[in-house]
Parts: sequence; C-alpha cells; structure tokens
Amino acid sequence: MSDTSARRGDTTHDWAGSVDHDHLARIRRNPGEFSPGGVGHLVLEVLAYAAEEAESAGGGHAIVTVHPDGSVSVADNGRGTATRADGNGGFVKKPVMSTKDLRFFGFPDAQTLPDGHPRHGMSVVAALSDWLVHTNRRHNGSWTQRYERGVPVTDLTPIADDGTTGTTVRFRPGEAVGPVRLPEVGGWQYLSVEIVG
Repeated sequence: MSDTSARRGDTTHDWAGSVDHDHLARIRRNPGEFSPGGVGHLVLEVLAYAAEEAESAGGGHAIVTVHPDGSVSVADNGRGTATRADGNGGFVKKPVMSTKDLRFFGFPDAQTLPDGHPRHGMSVVAALSDWLVHTNRRHNGSWTQRYERGVPVTDLTPIADDGTTGTTVRFRPGEAVGPVRLPEVGGWQYLSVEIVG
C-alpha cells in the first residue's frame, strides 16, 4: 500500500502485521515526543478516534473516567473497532494498538490535536502504558484484549453482547508519562465528552 493511499484514509493500519516491536520501542524511548503534556495528550489520542467515529455517524458521545487505581478509560458509542473474518470462523481486529497509524507517522503536516501537538495514533497510548485493555462492541460480536506496553498479552476474549456498540480503552500510564492530569476535552465538532471521577 502506498503512503498516498494511507493518507487518503483508504486504511489506517497495515492489517498484515499484529505487532510492530520496533515502532513500539521507538515510542517508549521518546515519551516526551509522543506524549507532550503527559497523560492529557494520551487521552486526546484516544478521543481523536472517537471523534472520527462521531463524524462518520453525524454525532457521538464519549465518557472519560479517572479510576482509583490511576488508570483512565475512554468509552465511546461508535461502531467499535473494525474487525474482519479470518477465514476460520473467527475474527481479527484492526491492529490499532500495536502498529503505527499510517496517516500520522512520517508526515510533518499530520493532524494536530486540541492541545496543539501532533496526532500519532493509538499505538502511542498503548506503548506508553503499563497496561491497556481494549474492549470492543460491534454488531457482529464483542470482545476484550489486554496489552502491556503495547504488546498483546491475551487473545481476543469474547464477552457477552449487551445490545450496544462502541469502544472502551482503559489504560494505566507508565511512570515516564507523569501523573494523571486531564486535558480540556471539548472542541470536537461531532463528539460530546463527559468527564467522570
């Protein structure tokens, strides 16, 4: 796939790979570059995906929660992360947590987030977190998966369908990112955001 194709939005990630260890290591070596402002920037990286979903649907909502264990979750009511049939009766998901978002890495004019810093994608959040749990609800099935420093440590684990769709990303930022300080979360044209905790 060409860089031009990626930039047009035909796809955001290379589905052929599930973990890009070099990419994750680069992020971990440079936390100041990839999470300027700390945890607040990571929250905005997650909200940016929810905002894309909201724009495609004409509107959406996300809830940002700070948990007592120091983790933060962002839950939206979008369609859920894209999945594809694997040809063996199961599904594979778009590798958003462990591979680079092809739209943002290597492009100096990449999208800027509301904090004024460049967007890099969800892999930044996963790589700079001690752990991250990605819960996905789609009409064709719901599952959860856990990552540690960007690397999946569980397979997709099916969960009961509750009649909703959407994505929840809960992560505990690593020490290099700094303390939990939430950013200003408004300013998304199609996405309303609520903070809890």
